[in-house]
This record gives sequence, C-alpha cells and structure tokens, in this order.
Amino acid sequence: MVRRVLSLATGRIALTVLALIAVLALFGPLLAPHNPLATSDHPLAAASGAHWLGTDYLGRDVLSRLLDGSRVSVLGSLEVAITALAVGTVPGILSVHLGRVFEWVTLRLADTLVALPFLLFAVAVIALLGNGLSQAMLVTGALVSPLFYRVARAATLAVARSPYVEAAIVSGASIGWVVRRHVWAKVLPPIAVALAQTVGVGFVIVSSLTFLGIGVQPPAPTWGGLLASDLGYLSHQPWAPLAPALLIMVTVWACNLLADAIRDVSGEAGRALVNTRKARANRRRESDPAPAGGVR
Repeated sequence: MVRRVLSLATGRIALTVLALIAVLALFGPLLAPHNPLATSDHPLAAASGAHWLGTDYLGRDVLSRLLDGSRVSVLGSLEVAITALAVGTVPGILSVHLGRVFEWVTLRLADTLVALPFLLFAVAVIALLGNGLSQAMLVTGALVSPLFYRVARAATLAVARSPYVEAAIVSGASIGWVVRRHVWAKVLPPIAVALAQTVGVGFVIVSSLTFLGIGVQPPAPTWGGLLASDLGYLSHQPWAPLAPALLIMVTVWACNLLADAIRDVSGEAGRALVNTRKARANRRRESDPAPAGGVR
C-alpha cells in the first residue's frame, strides 16, 4: 500500500508535509533559535534577522515558540487517533462474530458516544481531573472511536458472508484465526483512511483546546495558544496569526490528502489503478520498436 500511495502525486505531497511536521515535533525545541519562554525589551517587534517572525507582546521570539509548541500539537493529535483506533476497531470486528448480544451492546454504546459533543466533554474532563491535555485527549479519542467501530464493522460484514470465511468457520477455525487470515487484510485499508482523517481531527481538537487556554497552561507554547494570543494584538501586528493558523491548516489538509490517497489506492479503486498502469506499460512495451540486429 505504501508504494501505491507514493505512486500518486497527492500521496507524495501529503507524506512530505507530514514528514516535515514530524521533524518539527521531534527536533523543533532543538532548532529554536531562542529560548521560547525568554522575554525581551522589544515586544511586538517586526520580522528581522534576529527574530524571523518577530516577537509577541512580551518580547518572546515567535518562531522559537512555534517550533517548541509543535510537539504538543503532534503528540496530542496522535494520542486521539491511536486511542480511537484501539477502542473502536477491535469491538467493530468482533461485533460481527460474537453474537447478537455483543453486537447490540456495542452498537448502543457507539450510538451513545456519537451523541456526546467531544469538545465539550473534553473540557468537562479537564475540569474534573485537572488541567492536563493527555487525559483530555484520551477521553476525546474514546468519543471519536465510533468512527473506527463503524468502519471496521462495515468492512468485516463485507467479508463475513463470503464463502471462504464460512468454509473456514465450518471446518473448525477459531474466530481469531479467521480475523487474522481473512478479515484483517480487508479491514486495514478503510481503517488506514479513518486513521489519517482522525489525526487531522486531533489537530483541530488540540488547537481548539489550547486556543481556549485548556490543557496546557501558559507560558508553555502551543499552536492554538499562539493563535489566541496574537488575536489580541491585531492592531499592532495584523499578520501575526498567519503563521500558527497556516501550520494548523496545512497539517490538517495534509492528513485529509493522505486519507484520499489511501482511499484511491485501496479496494476496487486500487485494483483498477494497478490494472490501468499494467495496461499502459504493456502498450508502451508493444509500441517500442524492436532493436535492429547488426549486419555483418
């Protein structure tokens, strides 16, 4: 699947952008030219050689704060996606194989989680358990998990009634063996699409919470927190919110672009893409003139 995604221009663009964001998350604090918490005597300074993106209202270097805050945003979004994946995928697959009682209970639970506003619920959890982003992301991931539950269930239902799965069950194969051997390969592509989309949703959730000052206490830098602080000084620096807003927008766009690329190369669309490329390769091979033999 990775090779197919890389064969698409959209897949290469999305992976390149996300790789750059991952580099910022890993090495951003080391690449920061200044201490992101250090104040100076030049508040709201314009961009210069010393401060490439200027300074904020306390004289702190904006570029350093963006680089240092990238880790919180990336880790928070990944925590949402991985939690939703773990909570939703396994019950979605097993709901097809473990009988009507398990199916009814998990469906009603998924419907209940869908009805809860996850952003408001995350704020409530932070109010109860303390101002920490990690527990809020875990709860938010659980609330987003019905997406994975329904995707995994739909993909499993498409396979469960196939003759080879029924033959395996009749012959005495265990549910675990059937899932590993026949179901998982069919479930993986739509799950990968949902995972890429959920990472983008996680970025929006983290940015929204930190924009409201929830989850990470100032002066710790975050992309959403920088966006919120810049909005108060638009009369002095109308361009200031562009950098954090652009980072959030580009990251979410890359996640959605990657999800579209995975969808385009998986399932029937992926097989059609492979067949089209094979046909093109065969036509080129047939149209190339055969090398002329040398005459002695």
